[in-house]
Amino acid sequence: MRSVRRPILVALALFFIIAGSFGLRAQTNPPDDLDAYVAKAMKEFEVPGAAIAIVKDGQVVLAKGYGVRRLGDPATVDARTVFQIASNTKAFTAAALAILVDEGKLRWDDLVINHLPWFQLYDPYVTRELTVTDLLTHRSGLGLGAGDLLWFHSDYGREEILKRLRYIKPASSFRSRYAYDNVLYIAAGQIIPAATGKSWDDFVKERIFTPLGMTSTNTSIRLFHPGDNVASPHMKLDGTMQVALPDTVENAAPAGAINSNATDLANWVRVQLDSGRIDAGKRLFSANRAREMWAPQTILPIGTPPPSLAGLSPNFSLYARGWMLREYKGRKIVTHSGGLTGMTSRVLLVPEMKLGIVVLTNAGTPLFEALTYRILDHHLGVAPTDWAAVLAAFSRQADSSAAAVELTRAEGRAVDSKPSLPLEKYAGRYNDAWYGDATINLENGKLVFRLSRSPEFVGDLEHYQYDTFKARWRSRNLEDAFVYFALKPNGSIDTMKMAAVSPLADFSFDYQDLLFTPVPEQPRK
Repeated sequence: MRSVRRPILVALALFFIIAGSFGLRAQTNPPDDLDAYVAKAMKEFEVPGAAIAIVKDGQVVLAKGYGVRRLGDPATVDARTVFQIASNTKAFTAAALAILVDEGKLRWDDLVINHLPWFQLYDPYVTRELTVTDLLTHRSGLGLGAGDLLWFHSDYGREEILKRLRYIKPASSFRSRYAYDNVLYIAAGQIIPAATGKSWDDFVKERIFTPLGMTSTNTSIRLFHPGDNVASPHMKLDGTMQVALPDTVENAAPAGAINSNATDLANWVRVQLDSGRIDAGKRLFSANRAREMWAPQTILPIGTPPPSLAGLSPNFSLYARGWMLREYKGRKIVTHSGGLTGMTSRVLLVPEMKLGIVVLTNAGTPLFEALTYRILDHHLGVAPTDWAAVLAAFSRQADSSAAAVELTRAEGRAVDSKPSLPLEKYAGRYNDAWYGDATINLENGKLVFRLSRSPEFVGDLEHYQYDTFKARWRSRNLEDAFVYFALKPNGSIDTMKMAAVSPLADFSFDYQDLLFTPVPEQPRK
């Protein structure tokens, strides 16, 4: 894949907090030059479409679309064009649980196994002690993105995914370290049917979308129909921005499957900024629950920004329940980002200013960050920074650095080496304890690799060096992988492992956690 990948976006989310002083008067209305700036920034990043909503003092001061929904199609983006909002879904899952806390159907410190008795992690102690809050706060001990291949383009169901978590070894001790994960938000979503008898999807629709008038918002791209006002994802392939296949993530829906638009999300932001109040006589959740969802739970590490973003350093960085808490120019920020293939988004709240910003884009670039902080600077009354130029330079440098790594690796490759075994000896069925099966077949004289439960993961194996091959996935949405073998003393295959080829591969391509062993052929009867 030749694109700006989500690790760049994650790095920006971690570093894009700047200490500074206020020099101009804070503003209520959007920037006068916003339309021109959006057009310039979209051109800089080659993004086809975007949508923006701004809420200030309980009023929607802007809800607007820019560009087109799909390259090659004249249909324009408007305030009701639907985008995948990815991990911005997590705040909705937290809110759904908060509603149940208000109703007395659960508590934040309930043990997960009291609601899901079959739930089990690798460490029995963690299984016994894991609480509902732990599901939402990225501190379980699992590694970054651990288990994402269980849901990413797979046909595993939600409960089956969770039952396989018991085989994933922890990367750290319980509650000792922040590591972003998606799989435990699936578990958080499964608490809802356990407590109510309704699926996560039905509950958020009935208890959140409908009361807030989010009439275009849903939980599955399978609900879209031809001609619907929906943005298509885009990504760069071979240097050209192209339409991409959308990620289907219904099996991880509580972590990232909501689809929404600027108008609907403005309603969501208004309620968040008003501590759960819908109107004078009705609430989505209580003020107590609102405070609890924004209460710090997990400390996030604060790294040193790269030279191209010199001076970026937050005074604090924390994760709450479904939200990140940060500081920007002396203000507390409550925020989250979202990213799937060809879709990126940001929801950002400044509670003390009653300010909310939503930015949705249909390409995997940092445009969403550039627009968010350009708008935020304006409303804070500080001198504007051309964030589009800054982040474009950062992205080019990241791509250049990754290309240099790959070039160095290629130059050190033993091009004259050969596999230790005839190709047919690598063919067969392999099993990993947590993922399941993979197969390698010899087809027309070449090896073809398949992850058995993930239909998109079909790759042609090209010999790289020694007993290492490179899997080039036929679906170019996916990150290519090294597939390498270790042999036993007798020359038979002992293990097969994987690793992402690109240094920029997203953490959801958690190939490095897989350990496959050959499955002996069953004797024919």
